[in-house]
Amino acid sequence: MSSARIDTSLTQATQTLASSTTARLDAELLLAHVLNQPRGYLFTWPERLLSDAEATTFRRLVNQRRDGVPVAYLIGQREFWHLTLKVTEATLIPRPDTELLVELALDLQPSQAAIKVADLGTGSGAIALALASERPHWYVVAIDKSSAALTVARENAINNGIPNTTFLKGLWCDSLAAGSMSMIVSNPPYIASADPHLMEGDVRFEPISALASGTDGLNDIRQIARQALPCLVSGGWLLLEHGHDQGAAVRNILTCAGFTEIRTETDLANHDRVTLAQKPDG
Repeated sequence: MSSARIDTSLTQATQTLASSTTARLDAELLLAHVLNQPRGYLFTWPERLLSDAEATTFRRLVNQRRDGVPVAYLIGQREFWHLTLKVTEATLIPRPDTELLVELALDLQPSQAAIKVADLGTGSGAIALALASERPHWYVVAIDKSSAALTVARENAINNGIPNTTFLKGLWCDSLAAGSMSMIVSNPPYIASADPHLMEGDVRFEPISALASGTDGLNDIRQIARQALPCLVSGGWLLLEHGHDQGAAVRNILTCAGFTEIRTETDLANHDRVTLAQKPDG
């Protein structure tokens, strides 16, 4: 048995991860994962000794985190909404900012209305599954061009007991019929391809195809705006997550595509985050 206690191991790991703004939390999440216990266990049993195997595994994960690998990839999961989602390097890591998109989508439709909703570029299935879990009478279609991502999303639907979802391989609206959706939502790539932030932090390890979209970051949003209008019913809504400085540009794109009732909502940091637009009646 190793002589390393839980509390001592956490202190050492936090020092190793000092360059991270969440060093202590990172260490706790990694050790809880190694021990297959909730984080609370670490505080209840701080004097518990790690086995040699546990200590070795923990050091390896801490070193990988020090080198920049996201915690979500190291432990294989991320919390989003009220769901625990599997994530892999084939999927974007769901972020709290994206919960605004879920909130807005839920607010747009009466809770008892049975509608069809499409989530474009679903990745781990975070948005689609959050919506489907809150509205079990909705029919949610989750679309992604990546077979590997769809495999993860399907597994997340099963693990979270969410049956009212269908998963389709395709690019944006290519697999949707005309006039078939009451709502289309998406957190598409929206970072400029030359943005230096792509080489920093956790995003270095995430799939570039889920992050970058042309010289101004708006290529995919332009394509979605063109494709989504004919796929929506009259009065249907399109909701798009985007960058903090892209609200005006996205509103202009949606106006040119023929949408009305266009508005941008801000996140908790008061940054532009989600733009909504409606297909005109008639």
